[in-house]
Amino acid sequence: MNVSSEPPAFDIVARIAERAPELRSAERKVAALILDDLTGASRASIGALAKKAEVSIATVTRFAKAVGCQDVRELKLRLAQAAAVGQRFLRGSYDETGADDPADSLAARIFDDIQTTLTHNRGALRAAPIAAAAAALADAQMIYVFGMGGGSTALADETRFRLVRLGRPVASYQDGLLQRMVAATLSREHVVVALSVTGQTPEMVESCRIAREYGARVIALTAPASPLAQLADWLIPIIANETDFIYKPSTSRYAMLMALDLLVTELAVKQGETSRELLRRMKHALDAYRGGGVDERQPLGD
Repeated sequence: MNVSSEPPAFDIVARIAERAPELRSAERKVAALILDDLTGASRASIGALAKKAEVSIATVTRFAKAVGCQDVRELKLRLAQAAAVGQRFLRGSYDETGADDPADSLAARIFDDIQTTLTHNRGALRAAPIAAAAAALADAQMIYVFGMGGGSTALADETRFRLVRLGRPVASYQDGLLQRMVAATLSREHVVVALSVTGQTPEMVESCRIAREYGARVIALTAPASPLAQLADWLIPIIANETDFIYKPSTSRYAMLMALDLLVTELAVKQGETSRELLRRMKHALDAYRGGGVDERQPLGD
């Protein structure tokens, strides 16, 4: 049996913050210095850390052991790994209060971020194979939508809801193991719609690879240079536009929703009179449920 020599993983930032109150005064100086600049601390020598914190080299060594590291070398390695997450998650690099802004500053900030993301993606979508992907959906014997994580999980169901309105046979799956099982049952008559902003989720990439192995075709709404994109028969690019304001949900959800709107609308137009009749029936059924067609412009579906 192979036994890994790697030390057990833990969150060094949380560990330092948790143990800081119990440390000696000199060691707390090291903790404050590190938490203020993870990247700088991970790159500095033990002597440089000691000098900047105004403590001895022995204090830095004791600090490393006090937070669960074997030595300063392991401490620096863990700091480098934590810094890779991104400094914007470690300290306030963005004006979070908006105290000097108008009352609607938060709404304006969110709206501007969404608008910027949509503008960036509008250009990329102009060259996307929307018509060809819609034609594949129109011809598919069955459509399977894969989504994992936060936004993609919800939008997988949204895709299913939209395609059902157009009379297409469709199912959505968000569990990685179920996706893998479904992928193994597919053939040339089936189409997979894979939703992933990063295109790097291993389970989804592998499920799409299996689906293609058995002949299914893949429409991927994902990052252009990602592993998932490389598996796609039709790539519909999604460009994320993340800012330093980490407290709001990712605007990439709107980019993916816009791409889905384009794809489904293209399919609806392609089906022509068939789509019109199906939507008319749905409106008729909903009006009866709502007590009559009081408002001609009520949306379909809610």
